[in-house]
Amino acid sequence: MTLPTKPLVLKRFLLSLFFSAALLLLLFLRQPHKSVPIRDRKTDSDGLKIRRGYTSYDSYIQRQLNKTLNPKLRQIWKTRDWDRKVLVFSSFFQVLKSEKLLSNASRSLCIGARVGQEVEALKRVGVADSVGIDLVPCPPLVIKGDFHNQPFRNDTFDFEFSNVFDHALYPQRFVAEIERTLKPGGICVLQVALLKRADKYSANDLYSVEALVKLFTRSEVVRIRKVDGFGLDTEVVLRKKM
Repeated sequence: MTLPTKPLVLKRFLLSLFFSAALLLLLFLRQPHKSVPIRDRKTDSDGLKIRRGYTSYDSYIQRQLNKTLNPKLRQIWKTRDWDRKVLVFSSFFQVLKSEKLLSNASRSLCIGARVGQEVEALKRVGVADSVGIDLVPCPPLVIKGDFHNQPFRNDTFDFEFSNVFDHALYPQRFVAEIERTLKPGGICVLQVALLKRADKYSANDLYSVEALVKLFTRSEVVRIRKVDGFGLDTEVVLRKKM
C-alpha cells in the first residue's frame, strides 16, 4: 500500500522557505545602508536653524575634529593667538567678577575650550578651580569631553562659559547638559553670533536671542549685552533656578 506523500512534501517546502528567508535576512543585514540625515526638529525654528548635511553623529564629530586637530590651527592657538585671547577673555571675566556673577571660589567649566585660553584667563583673574572640555584634550587646562554629554555629575559647577554654541548639532542637548551640571544658583555665560553665518564648521545658525533663551527651561536671564569676542557679538548670562 502506498503511503501518503503530501505531509512530507509540505514539510520539505516549509523547511526550504525557512532557510531561504534566513539567507535573505542575512544578506540584507550585511548590506551597507544609507544613514538618514540628522535633524533636531524640536530645535529648528525661525530663530535657530540646524545645518543639513550630517549623515550620522560620527560624521558630525569627524568634521569637528577636522578643525580641532588641524596642526596649523593648534599652533596658532598656542602661540600667536594665545596672549591676545587670554587678555580678552580675562577682561570679560573681570566684568563678571565686578558684577558678582563670578568669584575666586567659583568652580568653573569652559565648554569647547580648544587649547584652553579661556581656562587660563579664569586662572589669571583668580578663579583657580577651572577646567575646560573639548573633543581633543589639551592638558593640563582641557580634558576630553563631548558637550552633548558632559563627563560630570549633576550640580558640579558654579560657573560655565562657552563661545561654541554654534558648533552644537543638538542645541537642546547642549543647553540641557549645562543646566544638569550647573549647581542651583550657578551662572552660565554664552557668547554667540547673531544675524550672520558663523564659520564653516558650525552646526547651527542663531538669528535671535529669544531662540537661545527658550532652550533654557531651568534658568532665568540675568542680562544680555553686546560684546566684541572674536566674531561673536552677543553675551547672554543666565542663572540656574534654585
